[in-house]
Amino acid sequence: MKLAFLGLGVMGYPMAGHLAKAGHQVTVYNRTQAKAAQWVKEYGGQHRARAAEAASGAEIVFTCVGNDDDVRQVVAGKDGAFAGMSRGAILADHTTASAEVARDMAALARDKGLEFLDAPVSGGQAGAVNGKLTIMVGGERASFDKAQPVMAHYGRAVTLMGPAGNGQLTKMVNQICIAGLVQALSEGINFAMRAGLDPALVIEVISKGAAQSWQMENRASTMIQGKFDFGFAIDWMRKDLAICLAEARLNRAALPVTALVDQFYQRVQERGGRRWDTSALIHLLANP
Repeated sequence: MKLAFLGLGVMGYPMAGHLAKAGHQVTVYNRTQAKAAQWVKEYGGQHRARAAEAASGAEIVFTCVGNDDDVRQVVAGKDGAFAGMSRGAILADHTTASAEVARDMAALARDKGLEFLDAPVSGGQAGAVNGKLTIMVGGERASFDKAQPVMAHYGRAVTLMGPAGNGQLTKMVNQICIAGLVQALSEGINFAMRAGLDPALVIEVISKGAAQSWQMENRASTMIQGKFDFGFAIDWMRKDLAICLAEARLNRAALPVTALVDQFYQRVQERGGRRWDTSALIHLLANP
């Protein structure tokens, strides 16, 4: 298929690479053109200086940018993807953004004779590199059915969650759960250390029981070592939690733990940990 991928950050770069390796014709766009040129050198394909140019003629356009404002600019701006797409083409947005912007983009797409899917992902940089992301999709079934086999090149689970916005709402649930899990894991490891236990042995034992989680399997060892210079940055997690808290104010869902953990992340930021992995919550407990 003729595809476009807009946004070549730590997630988008390998995701677009999987599409090229699968044999699709991929044109990329990135605000920093040197990054796009580097991608083309590695994977082939083409790059363009404007999002609209990259999207021109593509059957499906994928976007993976930073936040709501970036989505509006790259998708619906003067030189955005919608300006270059042909009627009937699909735009699938992998950005973690608000449900509001997803619904706005879906409505605008309909007005232009285009199709839109909000399709945020979970699995981090490692999931993107290994092609094992979980993708939560909002939109029309017909659009999903066309895009799902393509997204499967980097998604081990690609699931339609309902109409536009539902992909983003599902990602919010994901982030809410992660926030609570990481805080609990931080408290457990810190408790083990202060109790004189071997924390690695404790994790080895309890990970075989009901306490097991992805965070425990993938982050406990580095948390014990106090290593955080990798993974999903706290700046991005706080962006995501702000979206969750804003949506909760609208639907009147109580998020007391999420709100508290967000404050803890703010304290880590103030310690210089803006780019540390989200597992750095333990730093507050280990260094009160």
